[in-house]
Amino acid sequence: MKKCSIFFSLFLLVLSATAQPVFTKADTLRGSLNENRDWFDIKKYTLYINPNLETHSLEESVVVWESKVVKKHNKIQIDLQQPLLIDSIQFSALIPTTNSYAVWNKRRKINFTREGNIAIANIDTTLSIGATFQLSIAYHGKPREAVRPPWDGGWIWKKDANGKPWVSVACQGLGASVWYPCKDIQSDEPDNGVNIYIKAFDGLQSLSNGRAVVFEEGSNMDGHWMVRNPINNYNIIPYIGDYVGWSEKYKGLKGDLDIHYWALREDSAKARIQYLQVPQMIKAFEYWFGPYPFYEDGFQMIQSPHLGMEHQSAIAYGNKFANGYLGRDLSGSGWGLKWDFIIVHESGHEWFANNITSKDIADMWVHEGFTNYSETLFTEYYYGKEAGNDYNFGSRKNIKNDRPIIGHYGVNEEGSGDMYSKAGSMIHGIRHAINDDSLFRSILVGLNKDFYHQTVTTAQIENYISTKSGINFSKVFDQYLRTTQIPTFAYSYDAKEKILTYQWKTCVNGFDMPLHFTYSGTQFDFLPSDYLPQKRLIKLDQFDPLAFGKAIQRQYYVQIEIEK
Repeated sequence: MKKCSIFFSLFLLVLSATAQPVFTKADTLRGSLNENRDWFDIKKYTLYINPNLETHSLEESVVVWESKVVKKHNKIQIDLQQPLLIDSIQFSALIPTTNSYAVWNKRRKINFTREGNIAIANIDTTLSIGATFQLSIAYHGKPREAVRPPWDGGWIWKKDANGKPWVSVACQGLGASVWYPCKDIQSDEPDNGVNIYIKAFDGLQSLSNGRAVVFEEGSNMDGHWMVRNPINNYNIIPYIGDYVGWSEKYKGLKGDLDIHYWALREDSAKARIQYLQVPQMIKAFEYWFGPYPFYEDGFQMIQSPHLGMEHQSAIAYGNKFANGYLGRDLSGSGWGLKWDFIIVHESGHEWFANNITSKDIADMWVHEGFTNYSETLFTEYYYGKEAGNDYNFGSRKNIKNDRPIIGHYGVNEEGSGDMYSKAGSMIHGIRHAINDDSLFRSILVGLNKDFYHQTVTTAQIENYISTKSGINFSKVFDQYLRTTQIPTFAYSYDAKEKILTYQWKTCVNGFDMPLHFTYSGTQFDFLPSDYLPQKRLIKLDQFDPLAFGKAIQRQYYVQIEIEK
């Protein structure tokens, strides 16, 4: 009986390790461009947000969609997560007139049905391709409250040290529909930006993305914020608190960049010191990635009631005004304590996540891998190439290899958390395989130029790097993004003949990553094969096989195997 029990437990363990995740209809509705989503293109959102700071609810709030028809259909999916309630949906279309102008026809209520976290509205008419229409969605309710933001999303209702309200939202992954009705998928950003109106509160500032718009006297809205550029849904965020603000102009690659800083009143002195790292960050990243992508909207660093998030043009900062990650160096190298992790990492997302956005969150490595590598590049820019190598190597201790980095498509599923350190280490390896820092930098700048303000697939990014580098990295991407195997550089050394025999193992068929590295003051350039051992004469007086392998690992995320 005991043997049977052990066998059954082992069977369940194997089954759980190999079982595929089960996805629901709701997952597909959220993660795919179905027939009720693919026929219109969001051009602009306008949000009228009326939070009640006492009841932690949203009252009489409205979101207006402006959309363009790309194919004929008349049912529309609206994402709004429970327990928020839709009160009404009104429709109007832009009607051409004889004098070449167009006017909005009168808004009329349309019917809708609710199913879980979506609503399906019927607009009662079929619009022609190219037509523009508006939906005005009135809603209210008590939105989900975040338990452990930013990892667990929702509204954050806190008090500052003086007992004043301090409120914001974090919703990456969970989705912007946790707090406002939207087309909650990354592949459709509002091309013409967003207007955000936030209710006024005595003694508090209401902040958001982009630039503040001056109000007319008597307005009951404290914050009218305007974003001119396309923006991810999850990046549109309100901040409400007793903020103190100040500004500066940064002389950047595209001229004067307006930088605005915000901190709670009691923390403003510490913030003025820590925020001095912001211009340093912009200088380094404009060097590596090209111009900051949102000059028209400016740049803001805003103290937040959670650790941090890449809210476009309004970065959320909650790192307690200390270097490192809450005072720790995630790499263990010592270099991570030289700079503020949240200022560097979350701002790096302005280029990779906000400028270049993955269409499907299964490809989130495009956001997190490049931004993880931005930490290495920042370190290198200010402290030298070896410091960058140290930081990148140390960061690998966070890799789990639990599942592939790329998730399942069409079901709103991210892949492994290895999209951070493992993908960043992959990029580091690709850089050294290219073996030309000028070319590598031009690829990073080119990505941000050629995919400027676009949503992309992993295939587009992979092909771009291969094409621009002149090296086919397809097998390298397959290895690191689509498997959990760590490629092994296996080798043996004949000390008498001074011959090194080497090849790739534990890798996808055809894995062929070039190796360029320095050992004992000598540059080595290898193109190992995964199927045929190769030989190389090593002309060194002394050769330490273990130190040789470690020299490779400083620049490439690989295992080494010294064969007898």
